[in-house]
Amino acid sequence: MPLGGDAPDVPGGRGTLTMALLVMGAGWGLTQPLVKIAVSGGHGPMGLVFWQLVIGAILLTVVNSLRGLRLPFHRKALFLYTFIALLGTVIPNWASFTSAFHLPAGVMSIVISAVPMFSFPIALALKGDQFSARRMAGLMLGLAGVALIALPETSLPDRAMVAFLPLALLAPFCYAIEGNLVARWGTGNVDPVQVLQGASIVGAFFALPLALGLGQFVDPRGPWGAAEYALLGSSSIHALVYSAYVWMVGRAGAVFAAQVSYLVTGLGVVWAMFLLGERYSGYVWAALALMAVGLTLVQPRLRSKATLILPAKDPI
Repeated sequence: MPLGGDAPDVPGGRGTLTMALLVMGAGWGLTQPLVKIAVSGGHGPMGLVFWQLVIGAILLTVVNSLRGLRLPFHRKALFLYTFIALLGTVIPNWASFTSAFHLPAGVMSIVISAVPMFSFPIALALKGDQFSARRMAGLMLGLAGVALIALPETSLPDRAMVAFLPLALLAPFCYAIEGNLVARWGTGNVDPVQVLQGASIVGAFFALPLALGLGQFVDPRGPWGAAEYALLGSSSIHALVYSAYVWMVGRAGAVFAAQVSYLVTGLGVVWAMFLLGERYSGYVWAALALMAVGLTLVQPRLRSKATLILPAKDPI
């Protein structure tokens, strides 16, 4: 996949920016296998969501402190944090953790790339976009990719896994709603990393009573094993790579930076094969190919310097 966009006109050179994009894609792609390891430890999903938000909040607070940015707490900002916390973190992350326990990590990486597939019809419904035959064709290819995972008898290791595909698709659906509403009403001049920091803090306050009430609270005092270290790694990688993504948008523009979505999906599958020993049927590989072509067609033509808000777990 060629990397293009508006990178040639920025200082630092195409090579440096492309390498940074590859590192970001590899980092974000690694989070799906790490989530799979995290859920294998027997912890309840809401307990994992809570600590993911806490870890993210701590790291993003450090990042913003180093940038000299203090978190605004006016009424509009608090409403924004709450909206992003619920629709961009707590609900989709719960869905991702729950479905990751049952689905292969590589399939999760493919499914999460469906965000633009949901975004297009939602944008049409909100009258925030115009109909495009090219993007509709991309949407159809994306749906065909999901169908290739769900319908054939031999697509997944266990047919019972199919029941969890709709739950896995809840995460990209939430991210698509979040992205469309943020695009429509904006962030009130709050920096994107500040938004994610504030949403992580607010989200933790929502997730804690839910984790306690459901009996899913994870005691951080240990013992620590692969699941706990995987959660720490996944949460830390996301916070750091998200910060790098915001830097990339400002340096190279949103068109170039948005190409990380292809890398996240492809490298997520590769990481799952390498770390978890996952192997996939021909139907899953065909679904990956269809999703990649669909992404190419359905992605909006972004303005080069637009600022994007990503979900608090997975990109684009």
